[in-house]
Amino acid sequence: MANVLIFNICLLLLTLSRAESCFIPDSLYVVVPNKIHLGYEITKVQVADCDAESMHLTLEDPNFTIESNGVIVARSAVWVTAKGRTFSVWAQDNTGPRSEMEVHLVPKTMSKGKYSGQSGFLKRSKRRWSPPPFNILENEKGPFPREIENIVSDSETNYEVYYTFSGPGYNEEPVGVFKLDKETGMLSVLKAVDREKYPSFTLRTRVFNVGTDQETDDYLDITILVDDENDNAPEFVGAQQLTVPEQSRLGAVVGKVNATDKDKEGTQHVMIKYTLLDNGDRFIIDGVTGVITTKTSTLDREVMEKYLVTVKLQDWSGAAKGLTNTGTVTIALGDINDNPPTFSKTSYQATVPENEMEKLILRIPVEDKDLKNTPNWISKFVITKGNEKGHFRIDNDPKTNEGLLYVTKPLNYELTKNVKLEVRAENEAKLIGTTATWPTVPVEVIVTDVDEGPEFTAPTIRLTVKENTPNGTVIGTNLAIDPETKSSEGIKYYKLTDPASWINVDQNTAELRVANTIDRESPFVQNGIYNITMKAVDSSSKTGTGTVIIMVEDVNDHAPIIPGGELVVCETEKVLGSVYVVAEDKDASPFSDPFSFSLPDDSDGKWSLTTLNGTAARLTQTKYLPTGIYNVPVEITDLQGFSKKQSATVRVCRCRNGACMPKQSSVSLGSLSVLATLLPLALLLLLFLLLALFCTTKGDIIKMPDIGDSGGILLKSNTEAPGEEVDSSLITVPFSGNDGTIVKGSYNEVNAGNYNNGTLVGGRLTEWSNGGREQVVGSGGRGGGSDSQWFLQNSAFHHTWQTHKQYLHQKIGYLGTTEDARYADDITHSYTFEGVGSAAGSVGCCSDYGEDDNLDFVNTLGPKFKTLADVCKKT
Repeated sequence: MANVLIFNICLLLLTLSRAESCFIPDSLYVVVPNKIHLGYEITKVQVADCDAESMHLTLEDPNFTIESNGVIVARSAVWVTAKGRTFSVWAQDNTGPRSEMEVHLVPKTMSKGKYSGQSGFLKRSKRRWSPPPFNILENEKGPFPREIENIVSDSETNYEVYYTFSGPGYNEEPVGVFKLDKETGMLSVLKAVDREKYPSFTLRTRVFNVGTDQETDDYLDITILVDDENDNAPEFVGAQQLTVPEQSRLGAVVGKVNATDKDKEGTQHVMIKYTLLDNGDRFIIDGVTGVITTKTSTLDREVMEKYLVTVKLQDWSGAAKGLTNTGTVTIALGDINDNPPTFSKTSYQATVPENEMEKLILRIPVEDKDLKNTPNWISKFVITKGNEKGHFRIDNDPKTNEGLLYVTKPLNYELTKNVKLEVRAENEAKLIGTTATWPTVPVEVIVTDVDEGPEFTAPTIRLTVKENTPNGTVIGTNLAIDPETKSSEGIKYYKLTDPASWINVDQNTAELRVANTIDRESPFVQNGIYNITMKAVDSSSKTGTGTVIIMVEDVNDHAPIIPGGELVVCETEKVLGSVYVVAEDKDASPFSDPFSFSLPDDSDGKWSLTTLNGTAARLTQTKYLPTGIYNVPVEITDLQGFSKKQSATVRVCRCRNGACMPKQSSVSLGSLSVLATLLPLALLLLLFLLLALFCTTKGDIIKMPDIGDSGGILLKSNTEAPGEEVDSSLITVPFSGNDGTIVKGSYNEVNAGNYNNGTLVGGRLTEWSNGGREQVVGSGGRGGGSDSQWFLQNSAFHHTWQTHKQYLHQKIGYLGTTEDARYADDITHSYTFEGVGSAAGSVGCCSDYGEDDNLDFVNTLGPKFKTLADVCKKT
């Protein structure tokens, strides 16, 4: 009974508290079509305890509107997805704070059954647990523990049960806030709670069978809400510094005061009222939004740069029971250009000597009340009158903001003794917020006299002179005068510059005479103009300078000529060669082109000349000419008929790439020149081969006695390459006779017959035996038979022949086994190919092959030997 009584009391208190203000439910679920059309009525909001006259309803979703009778209507077509759609509705009247209700739109397709998605909704089923969410008040004073409510499961009617508890506030941080009686399910609070730290607690409750420890019902998550107490006063957020331009209009926004309250959002505990405690004559603050605006349009930064405004914050919408706080807001006034610069004097005066230039003659100070070093303060000066000839300039000094007056062009005291200027002072920024204008001030510049040097009557004069004018001719006069006396008395004249030394100047009269031949074609003359400068010196040694421009007129003193060196005609078979002849004339028109080209009457008839244009002609052979150099007389006449005798040097030659070949005679040598070039390379290669042979054939040493020129067949010779062809009839070969003697005989005397062994093959010397007698045959035949001559000349000659035979026998054996190391001329040698060689290759034994020789084998020797064979082949 006690628990029921406590619950009823709490419910009554909650109802009474709600009765203080307009009330609507916390949430509302409405089933709607998947597509809501324009004008569709969603639902009608039911309110309670609201003042009908002051009550108004609002919602946040722009797709819907709520009418004064509480009906929510669609303002546009809206699709409602499976997740649903949620928006808030607020109700408020003059009796209290706003109340909020969440409206949940559920599509019809989701309302027909359970939907267990995270954003879906479950079909409503009968609750098996009795307690709703519970509320406790923050900062309760006690006594503790204080019972909140009994948690009861319907399964108690069937089982003897006990309850367990878990979650924040019980066995999780903050531990020890709540307590649950295991047997009765009574929930109690054990200590005070700060809502600003823990606004709610969610605890999981389970129920078990005492006998089996099996759960008798699904678990239940119980929410314990901590009700707010107005225990936090409003606070300022950040630095309260605002800025507004000076002379802003009445009601101009200065800025917003930023404040916050830690109490529960949406309650009266956080409804802040803003109040200004001072400067109310200049500013005003909106009590609800905290926006400060101007209350006057006369704020002047030059009078007061910033204001310190005290603002009071009070929650509960400023009610007496609300908590308060105060703070200072700094309002700075921004500068505008409402003050033009002002001059410290009403007029200024400056003095400058004549002939001065680029000199500072006056500083003009100004004052400006606007903010320094801004465009509103930085001055800008303009000369508005008196500077029509551009003698002056005025700048700004960035450090002092003064005006700096300069004289930029020399003033002449004799012409102008003073100049009256008017100077205007401006700012970089335009004037606003004022009726003032840019000020001006008069400035008088006094020019003082200076003893000046003489001045030429004109700084620059022009004289016209024909080139080649005779020396000593007077071409003009350039006088100077003294500015003070206006006289030329006592002034001397001199040259300052005369690049070609063509002019002399008379010191007393300033006459200009020709000193050397004037040549218009000289490099000192540019576009027909030649300049000299003169100096005039008075009695006080002061000087003045002047320029004389001499216009040099052209005369026809240059005939057309053919520039450059030889003209090349490339010799082409069956074609008569030609070459272009281009002439030039140093004179200018009309003393130059167009030219006339012709050959003299006594021409040799080997050439013809055709004019192409005003400066060129074509020189063509009329007959075939041998290569060489020819001097062809040509007459070239300018437009005025002036010419001189000259010759065109023409070289006729065989050409390569449009130019004469370096040595034409070398072409006639043909293959012999190639062989002469490559012969040293061939000899060097042969030397390497002989060295290799020497190193690889070292063997037994055979002593061969030198018996002098005894007529033996093998003779000492330094010939290491094929020699000249020898008549075979001149070769004598010794033979052994039947009686064992050796006799001399010619090659042709050998009677070719049948022998037991041996023949002469390939022109080599071969030995054989016939009945125990040795027979030796020379190169080029077969051995004789029974008719051969056998004789023995003497034992010394026989011994010599035997020695030669033994050496040749070993040499032939060696050549038969050394393969690639052999050095015989009748075998093919392979050489290592080291990359791309020359186009001609190298010189070999094939160079001397005649036209009738069969050179087919050259095609198998590789690219080098094929090229060499083509070169060596006789044509």
